[in-house]
Amino acid sequence: MQFFVILSVTGFIIPQTGCGTESAFPLSRQDFCFDTVCSVTIYDIEGGGYDEAQKVIDDFFSECSRYEALLSRTREGSDIYNINHSGGRAVKCDDITIAAIRTGMEYSALSDGNFDITVGGLTKLWDFKSDEPSLPSDEDVSEAVKHIGFDNIIISGNEVRLKDPKCEADLGGMAKGYIADALTTFMEERGVKSAVISLGGNVVCIGEKETGLDKEKFRIGIETPYSDMKKISGVMEMSDATAVTSGVYERFFEKNGRKYHHILDPKTGYPVMSDLLSVTVISEKGRSADCDALATICILEGLEEGRKLIEGLQGYEALFIDTEGRQYPTDGFCYEKR
Repeated sequence: MQFFVILSVTGFIIPQTGCGTESAFPLSRQDFCFDTVCSVTIYDIEGGGYDEAQKVIDDFFSECSRYEALLSRTREGSDIYNINHSGGRAVKCDDITIAAIRTGMEYSALSDGNFDITVGGLTKLWDFKSDEPSLPSDEDVSEAVKHIGFDNIIISGNEVRLKDPKCEADLGGMAKGYIADALTTFMEERGVKSAVISLGGNVVCIGEKETGLDKEKFRIGIETPYSDMKKISGVMEMSDATAVTSGVYERFFEKNGRKYHHILDPKTGYPVMSDLLSVTVISEKGRSADCDALATICILEGLEEGRKLIEGLQGYEALFIDTEGRQYPTDGFCYEKR
């Protein structure tokens, strides 16, 4: 069997999906959305029509654009942008935005604020996308931390306001997971029976992989930290499941011999001092949004507390890779170690 790897700018889970030559399927496309390379591959659709599958893929990326236009922190005119620039006034938002914010607030509460969706003011101080990144001043960081707190978010019907006008929302820690869930529902409603969705480090497998007359689980590779997508630490087999990896090597820069990564501690304002390089969370029944937030929370809380968190939840398993490269799977995490 041949394989191809769907590479991404910010993703760490690598779908190892088969390339078919006998027919039009699998049908794939990738594009740049949500500040990463996103892809979708359809293996089977109700009725088996190539034209319908192509239309679903086109509409898939139209949906990506719609979600980004609502939930982006930096896109002028998005709901999140409007909330952050309202000066504390109520902003009418789309139902999608309301639901995403509520999900983010749930996980902010679960982590006691270690994960917080009001880190927008802090996030913009750390420009990890710049070709020449610079360290923010201690004074600016300290000031930004004062305005972090998910309890500043007030939702009334379809209106959202921030009690602290200097508080800023940022759904980056779970938005791709939330969007992946919505896109999965969209594709299933359109008759897709077998597919892989990849939004950077967020992967959803719909059904099983169609290989002629047979079916088999999808094989998903987990990138080895700092390998530049050249090595994998393990391979999972997935069907009707979602997996998300969060890692400190996703975005970082070096200054004065020290690495500064993008997972920020809301309490200090600086990259979290974690004993983990990456966490992969998988679930067959849960939401990708859950896996997304949980993976980030585990990085923030470290190996010991992160394992306790995952092991205390039903339907979720995880693989932890520490700063020495050692792997710590939860008891129910099944994979081929590499």
